[in-house]
Amino acid sequence: MQYIPQNKAVVSAQKNLASSVSAQDLTLFEMENDKHDDSSPRGIIEACIRNQENGSDSPKAKPSGSHFCLSNPRMPSRWHKFFKMWKRSSIKRLPTFPPLAVPRISRRKSRSARENVATGFYHFKSSWKNFSLSDLKNATNNFSEENLIGKGGYAEVYKGCLPDGQLVAVKRLNKGTPEEQETSFLCEIGTIAHVDHPNTARMVGYGVEGGTYLVLELSSQGSLGSFLRGSRDKLDWAARYKIIFGIANGLLYLHENCQRRIIHRDIKADNILLTEDFVPQICDFGLAKWLPKEWTHHNVGKFEGTFGYFAPEYFMHGIVDEKTDVFSFGVLLLEIITGRQALDDSQQSLVLWAKPLLDKHDMKGLIDPVLGDKYNPKEMRHVILTAGLCVEQNPLMRPRMNQVNSQGKNFHLGHKRLWSC
Repeated sequence: MQYIPQNKAVVSAQKNLASSVSAQDLTLFEMENDKHDDSSPRGIIEACIRNQENGSDSPKAKPSGSHFCLSNPRMPSRWHKFFKMWKRSSIKRLPTFPPLAVPRISRRKSRSARENVATGFYHFKSSWKNFSLSDLKNATNNFSEENLIGKGGYAEVYKGCLPDGQLVAVKRLNKGTPEEQETSFLCEIGTIAHVDHPNTARMVGYGVEGGTYLVLELSSQGSLGSFLRGSRDKLDWAARYKIIFGIANGLLYLHENCQRRIIHRDIKADNILLTEDFVPQICDFGLAKWLPKEWTHHNVGKFEGTFGYFAPEYFMHGIVDEKTDVFSFGVLLLEIITGRQALDDSQQSLVLWAKPLLDKHDMKGLIDPVLGDKYNPKEMRHVILTAGLCVEQNPLMRPRMNQVNSQGKNFHLGHKRLWSC
């Protein structure tokens, strides 16, 4: 009998199953594999559950300074609530973890690889603080309207301050049914566990008491959206240019350099946090999709996101891939260039407003009046051209983020034919 390595066996089994079983069966088959893949989002949380049930921790892997000290009697109970929430979540309520994604770490992996995964697991467990409801109320002034800095399809985001003075963004999931809230919470936790980049927001902790909450780092600058809607004179061209390429770097990481291929699906000004020195950080992974390398795209039945940023193929056909994010990135570029919002008060699309000016190469007509003449003309031309390419109606005409980054660094964007796929 011919020997087939484990990963090839999985692929072969999936191919055989595909012709004879339903999509639900395929999902069950793949999720069972994912439970044993400690590099997957589901695997990370399943590992936590097994560890909690066994009641054991590895002293070698557990880092010092852990927030999860057993001397605090509230911590184990709140972890238990988190795990209970995960275990009762049905397959239907976890659509972010796609079927047919071949596990990236073989069961025959080396001892050193297992140790690396174990170390990552214990870092995951110990680096996120479990906040009580009173902690979060105190931090956000009882979720006051003055502290509200963003709204989404299933959540509201509040600015908060912890007792040690650290500023945080508290995402409260309060829209939809309890099942939908749990779905968004668990899927976002599973995604963030794999994301680690200077241009993505860092998670501080979470809360599961009296609802579901995610807590992220936040600087006093707040979000890019708050700047664009407020005092734009603080955003000189140097800051805007830095923000643009930081977002591009973050998207490139999610699409190509992250452990898993991530489509964010909700790139917008309110989901870009800014540090003190205007380094952008992409946040809010509640709508993010994992896209296996074998797949060209997702087809989603439920329409979610923010009007004004939707790519045409997503709006019309539910197609989700990297080009979906690229279109949203193009809209965001236009917002940064023009100072206008994706949808104005009369619900006019920024893309439709800008398209005639882009076609006429009317740079002066596009530039935010707040900037005046205080910008680098060469940089501005290249950013405007990039924005025009990113909002092309045909996704094949849009660049990929690696092309945006490489061409941007070389200050040479060339003709549209360079962006063909």
